[in-house]
Amino acid sequence: MIRLRRVYDPPEPGADGVRVLVDRLWPRGLSKEAAAVDEWPRAVTPSAELRKWFHAGGAPEEFRQRYEAELADPAALAELARLRELAAAGPLTLLTAVKDPAGSHAAVLAGLLTADGGRPGR
Repeated sequence: MIRLRRVYDPPEPGADGVRVLVDRLWPRGLSKEAAAVDEWPRAVTPSAELRKWFHAGGAPEEFRQRYEAELADPAALAELARLRELAAAGPLTLLTAVKDPAGSHAAVLAGLLTADGGRPGR
């Protein structure tokens, strides 16, 4: 099971499982203790250039395509494999600072981690 949550929301120990931060930058104003992040695989986060492009008004579908292209990098593929292992072993929660995790890169990443989910590293 893969969950999407805001990193600012309090941890749910019985439901979160492994908590993975999927943002390139550490969330503003949040201590590492309060975040309770287990892993932070920066290789699977969108590049700074892609984030800036998207926040400047980039189209969601094109963002997804560009992000998936970035995830074809060998370092990202290795991290994707690790995240798939974690998801297969139990609950996995992808954490992000964005206000709408379901409409963010975290949702694209979650789709790629599911069995029917996606292209890179399938």
